[in-house]
Amino acid sequence: MTTPLGRDNLDLAATAQELADRAPTGSLSHAAAKSVAITFATTRDVAQARTALHGLAPDDVRQAALELFDQLSARPR
Repeated sequence: MTTPLGRDNLDLAATAQELADRAPTGSLSHAAAKSVAITFATTRDVAQARTALHGLAPDDVRQAALELFDQLSARPR
């Protein structure tokens, strides 16, 4: 399944991984982007990915990951 903008989970995973690679290791940005990349890469569709991200801990990583998820899933190609 693709997003309304035509991006599938693997496209979104690649974008999130690029963001993780640019973020400082150990930072909140890195943890969130890495979590989003892994989640997109291992789920069937955007809805399943969003549900999976709600299980992240700690809270600050979950919140940052959900914010990044929203940005990426709404971003045009």
